[in-house]
Amino acid sequence: MTHTLDITQEHCPMTFVRTKLKLAQIEKGDILEVLLSEGEPLENVPRSAEEQGFKVIAVEHVEGPVHRVIIEK
Repeated sequence: MTHTLDITQEHCPMTFVRTKLKLAQIEKGDILEVLLSEGEPLENVPRSAEEQGFKVIAVEHVEGPVHRVIIEK
């Protein structure tokens, strides 16, 4: 199952806190698509997810400053 989390209005460190909380709610093997802004969130969320043992499948540019990070739990 795929879940979506929009944290484009959030700032670090809340970006990964919100991502981690959402990952805790989904089942192992599920996919989380995180929409976030470029800069610190784009640098920190994928790195932090991998450090926590999650698999970052892709990082894609969506539009303007918005990017999508696809994480498998």
